[in-house]
Amino acid sequence: MHIGFIGLGHLGKAIATRLLDCRHSLTVWNRTPSKAQGMQAEVAESPAALSDCAVIFICLFDSTAVQAVLTGKNGLLSGDTSGKIVIDLSTNHFKNVSSFHEVCARAGCTYLEAPVLGSVVPASQGALTVLISGDEAGYEKAKPVLGDIGKNLFYLQKPGLATRMKLINNLALGSFMATLAEALALAEDCGIAREEVLDILAAGGGSSLVLTAKKNKLLAEDFSTHFSSALIYKDLHCLQDLAYEQKKTLFTGSVVKELFARTFELGFAHEDFSAIYKVFRRE
Repeated sequence: MHIGFIGLGHLGKAIATRLLDCRHSLTVWNRTPSKAQGMQAEVAESPAALSDCAVIFICLFDSTAVQAVLTGKNGLLSGDTSGKIVIDLSTNHFKNVSSFHEVCARAGCTYLEAPVLGSVVPASQGALTVLISGDEAGYEKAKPVLGDIGKNLFYLQKPGLATRMKLINNLALGSFMATLAEALALAEDCGIAREEVLDILAAGGGSSLVLTAKKNKLLAEDFSTHFSSALIYKDLHCLQDLAYEQKKTLFTGSVVKELFARTFELGFAHEDFSAIYKVFRRE
């Protein structure tokens, strides 16, 4: 299949490369064209140039970027997207995503919100978990290509539910990461070797997908970015808005959001979110 792909950040490039590995051909667009260097893909001059692709993926930082790509100057929807499927892998604000469904419907195309659980490594292996909301017929058509990038597909039909669930998942993700980082820093302060601390946590109360994914980063203090602190901070801010809408208190989510805020103050918000360990080590 010939696929359009917009957004070649850390996650987007890993997913696009996975699609190439699955023998799809790609036309890609990124605000910084050099991000496509080394990829066996055609590079478009604008999002509008991708409108001839039957399926177009979007993987961007936030809803502002998605809005610009859809409806801005030379945006995707300025081309003829009638009958096409737009799959948005971005983690959007739950209020914005409903407007994306509407604007795509007016343009005659199907919009599927499809935020993913997982980062660069599972993306490269086709092992992401994908949450999907939107038109069921569109989902069924897109299901084979979604299966190329996702080991687990969860279809939550009603628009907005996939985005809400992604934010709720990231409550657990951010909380686990912060707790593991604090536990490691405290144990090291007690004189226990880092490797031993992580082995014990992995065999005990810290056993989790998060520790499995980030153990080597913590061991080596290699905080090259797979999923940044800036992204989890943005997601937890959206989660606070969701809790406000639901008139629910958000205890751990609010505390964890402020811990990730410290990564901005300390100058490493764009490193991997496992770098929150440095917050506790510094404190």
